[in-house]
Amino acid sequence: MSKLIVDFDSLPTMTGQNLGFTDYRQISQEQVNLFADATDDHQWIHTDPQRATEGPFGGPIAHGFLTLSLIIPFWGELLDVEGVTTKVNYGLDRVRFTSPVRVGSKVRMQATIAEVAEVKGGAQIKVNATIEIEGQERPAVVADFLARFYK
Repeated sequence: MSKLIVDFDSLPTMTGQNLGFTDYRQISQEQVNLFADATDDHQWIHTDPQRATEGPFGGPIAHGFLTLSLIIPFWGELLDVEGVTTKVNYGLDRVRFTSPVRVGSKVRMQATIAEVAEVKGGAQIKVNATIEIEGQERPAVVADFLARFYK
């Protein structure tokens, strides 16, 4: 998938625009361990591969918030807005962790612009983002992501 590059003034016309899929990224145990260190969340289902094989998921899984945080680098693969001075991750309206991501799995994101709204000095977009796991029917994360662009 190639990144869509648009001018700020064209944002209002993009409601409903499917941005397609990102490339896949593999989730490694090292990445999970670094996230555990950064967030002080060292639960064994994430950080103890041997014990996790006997747990409910048959092996270690990524933190849900690690998978969610991939929205940011994935987002950069899908869209760039030109003609702005500032781009802001404004937050999330809704998030669901619908399936665990086993370490070693590959994930990618599909995104659709759900709505575009004017805000003081710029525009806000709501993006329906789905992070899916390669070879699995149920996605890992379904979220409504908010981004703002200021002129």
